Amino acid sequence: MIELTPIERRALRATAHPLQPVVAISTHGLTAAVLKEIDVSLKAHELIKVKLHGIERDDRPALLAAICTELNCAPVQQIGNILVLWRENPEKAAPAAPRPRRKAPPKTKKQAAAALERKARKK
Repeated sequence: MIELTPIERRALRATAHPLQPVVAISTHGLTAAVLKEIDVSLKAHELIKVKLHGIERDDRPALLAAICTELNCAPVQQIGNILVLWRENPEKAAPAAPRPRRKAPPKTKKQAAAALERKARKK
């Protein structure tokens, strides 16, 4: 099970807020098919919500711990009958650094003259 710092957990909770549950666990409980579906969803999305139907309140923390240990993911949040899970996907490429922005060319003669004047002052 992956451990998260409180700052990481807070950021993931905020990111997960608008998400809809992608997996549902019902009366049959945690089956191999459900675990496989959660694993596939974590590989595709990294951060998912799981909805629990008909699972008793006392059994929910044990179910969350079982999922996290089985799939090596981090429990982000459990609120009511919704579980939020996160696992980093090593196959996803890190986003490239943004390119520096170019300055827009002046649009009018007055702006062009002001730009030339600024350049002259810098020299």
